[in-house]
Amino acid sequence: MAAEAPWWRDAVIYEIYIRSFCDGNGDGVGDIAGIRSRLPYLRDLGVDAIWITPWYPSPMADGGYDVADYRDIDPRFGTLADAQALVEEAHAHRLRVIVDLVPNHTSDRHPWFEEALAAGPGSPERARYLFRDGAPSGGPPNNWRSVFGGPAWTRVTDGQWYLHLFDVHQPDLDWAHPDVRAEFESILRFWLDRGVDGFRVDVAHGLVKHADLPDIETDHEDMMEPPDRTGHPHWDRPEVHEIYRGWREIADSYGPDRVFVAEAWVAKPERLACYVRPDELHTAFNFDFLRCSWNAAALRAVVDCTTEALEAVGAPPTWVLSNHDITRHVTRYGRASTRGGGSQHEPHGPVDVARGRRRARAALLLMLALPGSAYLYQGEELGLEEVEDLPVEVLEDPTWERSGHTVRGRDGCRVPLPWSGFRPPFGFGPDGTPPWLPQPQRWVSSTAELQMREQDSTLDLYHRALRLRRDHPALGAGAWSWLPSAPGVLALHRSPGLVCVVNISSAPIALPRHERVLLSSEPRTSDALPTDSAAWLEVTDHRDAPAVVRNGFERRRV
Repeated sequence: MAAEAPWWRDAVIYEIYIRSFCDGNGDGVGDIAGIRSRLPYLRDLGVDAIWITPWYPSPMADGGYDVADYRDIDPRFGTLADAQALVEEAHAHRLRVIVDLVPNHTSDRHPWFEEALAAGPGSPERARYLFRDGAPSGGPPNNWRSVFGGPAWTRVTDGQWYLHLFDVHQPDLDWAHPDVRAEFESILRFWLDRGVDGFRVDVAHGLVKHADLPDIETDHEDMMEPPDRTGHPHWDRPEVHEIYRGWREIADSYGPDRVFVAEAWVAKPERLACYVRPDELHTAFNFDFLRCSWNAAALRAVVDCTTEALEAVGAPPTWVLSNHDITRHVTRYGRASTRGGGSQHEPHGPVDVARGRRRARAALLLMLALPGSAYLYQGEELGLEEVEDLPVEVLEDPTWERSGHTVRGRDGCRVPLPWSGFRPPFGFGPDGTPPWLPQPQRWVSSTAELQMREQDSTLDLYHRALRLRRDHPALGAGAWSWLPSAPGVLALHRSPGLVCVVNISSAPIALPRHERVLLSSEPRTSDALPTDSAAWLEVTDHRDAPAVVRNGFERRRV
């Protein structure tokens, strides 16, 4: 009997952007109580784990990614005891829990930074961050730019400058300092001791900076559209890998089921593979797949390059179509130009939402048919589109301010979920309190309650696809190959007994020979597959493979 693969090699994980998932106490902001109330929904959806965005105490300058205390829970979300209860209840539902770790920077309200400001230039307290004297001209120490717009340096009252690659309220830590390394190793143990199953590592490619802080020759600094970063002074530096080898030792000391997933925006798959070598992080998001246009040749090339690079280091691919930083893929796929851009979320022409939704449904079947693991972003199972017409007075993303009100930022993909009812807030909270971002009335036809009753709804498709992925022996980790196909068509064989066909061409196609259609992204009235749709087919080499149970979590043999 073959050894069972670790759960994370073929898991489906659901991202919860906590402020916008479900409001349990009626204040208009999502919280831990809201997540706990929806655990049966997530269990029934068929995911293996949840990833929760930062729930730590924070001034919320960047939606919680400005952390003031890594060992507590923000009162808006609950208490540490609530978090512990959530982990235990999730485990009772056979759901694992991944939490967000933000190691590149802290909040400017973190005690360390407040101590650094009070201590003054040259102090040990300032050495934990990147404080520097200004240039001889009186300007900042170098020409680095913030991801959110504007300079990456801010001057304090005593004349020194501090680095913040993101918002001014997010000072970067100096990972050459032993205090920083020891602190985050302690933070990892704190949460592992409380039963969490892993960590999503924010800005995993950005922790280490060149000691000399040299100027950058190019002004292309969008971390989500990376150029070739060979020798870059603050992105994807080789020294980060020593940090992750130390973290892997800590995770392994808690057993083989604890996992890291890296947010690493790098130039090519070979660079991504460096983060998931056997003694480093376990998995890393494949953003090349997310950014890829709705084009068969381009998608095939991304899959080939990704799987080849990761197979070389023994790591599984980790596929993703949307997250809290990226324009929702229904909207991306509904535009004339479907390539996923960076983080700017600016409209690029009109959106055909119906077409985008068809393509998104087909993309789901492709993603779940690929080998490896996959991440879903809350609301994609409802077919939600980006909300691009939010009133400017409600925008909170720091990009809006730092761009001088020219770039709207990421709020459009963070609008609270519609659960039930016929008008906002669509059951988001218990007493009808308006949520922190307004929902569009058009979402009345997209609520979870309504879609649960509708055959062939997007939510129904997700339920059926995830059930099949869990039960079918061909899906998840394991053997795969491309089959010959016409231009504009992808045909993927999974052994034993399954073929995924995706029609990206401009006309219907005949399905290849098969025993039966297991699942189709669009209702079918003939043996043809419509354009912008996908199907899973049972083919003759099918055989059954029983499931096994380990640590109370059902997995497949591979």
